[in-house]
Amino acid sequence: MNKMKTFKRRFSLSVPRTETIEESLAEFTEQFNQLNNRKNEDMAQGHLNLGHLNKDIKTQPSSFSPVEGQSQMEVQYRNGNQRRFSMEDVSRRLSLSVDIRLPPEFLQKLERESPEMSKPLSRMSRRASLSDIGFGKMETYVKLEKLGEGTYATVFKGRSKLTKNLVALKEIRLEHEEGAPCTAIREVSLLKNLKHANIVTLHDIIHTKCSLTLVFEYLDSDLKQYLDNCGNLMSMHNVKIFMFQLLRGLSYCHQLKILHRDLKPQNLLINGKGELKLADFGLARAKSVPTKTYSNEVVTLWYRPPDVLLGSTEYSTPIDMWGVGCIHYEMVTGRPMFPGSTVKEELHLIFRILGTPTEETWPGITSNEEFKTYNFTHHRAQPLINHVPRLDTEGIDLLSSLLLYEAKQRISAEAALRHPYFMALGEHVHLLPETASIFSLKEIQLQKDPGYRGSNFQHSGRYQFPYRPVQLNNWIVFHGFCSVLL
Repeated sequence: MNKMKTFKRRFSLSVPRTETIEESLAEFTEQFNQLNNRKNEDMAQGHLNLGHLNKDIKTQPSSFSPVEGQSQMEVQYRNGNQRRFSMEDVSRRLSLSVDIRLPPEFLQKLERESPEMSKPLSRMSRRASLSDIGFGKMETYVKLEKLGEGTYATVFKGRSKLTKNLVALKEIRLEHEEGAPCTAIREVSLLKNLKHANIVTLHDIIHTKCSLTLVFEYLDSDLKQYLDNCGNLMSMHNVKIFMFQLLRGLSYCHQLKILHRDLKPQNLLINGKGELKLADFGLARAKSVPTKTYSNEVVTLWYRPPDVLLGSTEYSTPIDMWGVGCIHYEMVTGRPMFPGSTVKEELHLIFRILGTPTEETWPGITSNEEFKTYNFTHHRAQPLINHVPRLDTEGIDLLSSLLLYEAKQRISAEAALRHPYFMALGEHVHLLPETASIFSLKEIQLQKDPGYRGSNFQHSGRYQFPYRPVQLNNWIVFHGFCSVLL
């Protein structure tokens, strides 16, 4: 009550005496409601709601009385200090990259409409803003060359008109009345929330009647091509740098309860700086989604752990750690560790090196029906140093911790990052922000690989962005996809 009396007293000083305070208050309320209604109508029509960025309207005592029928709010709004929109302000407001080139007509539209920015952007306003800039439109990107083609997707090298940077355009064909394959739905739904220096960036999504195009950052090659280019003989220092980046990206995924489920050299992309990034999340799964079991038809055969090979459908993050061990071995030796062509052959190759499992090495294995069906020959475990003589003691210990039969005993990605094997990289690599590259540290640099005759890193002319050319039985009908994402 006291606040209302104070408000009336102050308001009466600037109101002509020809009308009562109650009448003035009623008029003030009516005008305030009209402003609110007008703003709500604009939002309903999808208009931009960016407003005066960082606008600070200072309330000062009025030295004059407004004319009759005009509220104090309108006077302050008209005389308030207003800033013009800048590209930096808008980019920050819409969470865009710093190198974005905003179209001039977009900035002019903001100046013309001059809406308020008192509240966060609604999803409708954000979608309208991004569409005005050019996101979600095929004409924003220029196709340069075809990189590869699979059952459902064709990959093009392209260039963004908004940043002038190279991009990879993954064009997924949409069948009539069937929509987008579930792998594409999974990949987009996961990648749009993953922001990390060692995970490939999804820049944009373009939906048309015939196709769904995913716009990724462009990287020069994958780890398989890198190995081919250096004659399958990598510097052990470079192996350590790539392994650390792989574990760093994977640790981030596992903290968010996301399983990649398809780690292999072809799905690890590398750019000219030597930055390694996890890609192809088509088989990835959010562990937080309630489900009793998972599919055991995941992970390329050579990198699939023995528990999944033997039919396990109840697994967690250790499913990815076995693949990390296989990739570590491949980088060191230049050849795959277990290149089986069938499940039985794959298990045989594993048991021949690591030993046929027993109740001592893998509790419960003797009661596994599939294991008993195969009736494997008993093999003794061989010392890993015989197969990877280039690895030091710490490297052998890390590899052994990754290639354990019992899933729950395998080292985690987070613990592996702190393994003594990476001590030579220094302590600063553990203090970097998630979106910062380890190459932002001066002490982290790639060395010349022994297999290279030229520079320490050679761009591949056969770059091919990974996609999954596999037959799928389950499809998800595609309706209003982009409106859900943005």
